[in-house]
Amino acid sequence: MTSLHIEAEIGQIAETILLPGDPLRAKYVADNFLENAVCYNKVRNMLGYTGNYNGKSVSIQGTGMGMASTAIYVNELINTYKVKQLIRVGTCGAIQNHLKVGDVILAMSASGDSDGNEVYFGGMNYAATADFDLLLRAYEAAQRLNIPTHQGNIFSTNTFYDDGLQRWDKWEKHGVLGVEMESQILYTLASRFNVKALSILTVSDHIKTGESSNQQQREQSFMDMMKIALELA
Repeated sequence: MTSLHIEAEIGQIAETILLPGDPLRAKYVADNFLENAVCYNKVRNMLGYTGNYNGKSVSIQGTGMGMASTAIYVNELINTYKVKQLIRVGTCGAIQNHLKVGDVILAMSASGDSDGNEVYFGGMNYAATADFDLLLRAYEAAQRLNIPTHQGNIFSTNTFYDDGLQRWDKWEKHGVLGVEMESQILYTLASRFNVKALSILTVSDHIKTGESSNQQQREQSFMDMMKIALELA
């Protein structure tokens, strides 16, 4: 049995899974961090792997960009493959002045503009939050690894390009740390299906200052968040 967008057989995907948006990041982590990694998915080139980390089975699955794409994979991973812990490992744009490129954020909650959430909740606002156990364990792992982290709210948007120069001012004022495109729907679906989810994000660029990283750095660097995520397995 397989799902519509994932060709793995039941049992090929671990209960804990890392979710990068970029499938090539999934391949890089599988090649460099996992032992005996096996590729279980190539549908639409959205690569997925299962291997071992410190003797524990862990999977990593690309989700693509945006909440619509993420929702497809999260639904299938939970409902077909019975995944219990979903950990997004992605990048974000910072909107707070004290953040810099390369900083790691543990997303306690995810505000956003998800159309999916509007449909699910009849236009009302749902507070999409991380699983506290995963959040605490990630924070403790980062402490053990001597990796500084920032904890707080992030914003998930469906719109990557936007000409509104003051778009993020109100969110900056209310303490939102950064902007990305997936966590709000991940947290919502995890709550709906009673599983655990957390987003661990690396600042890839700064929306306010214009500081930015290149594509190779986004794909292969920013390994601090991977080390934290893999400790949760």
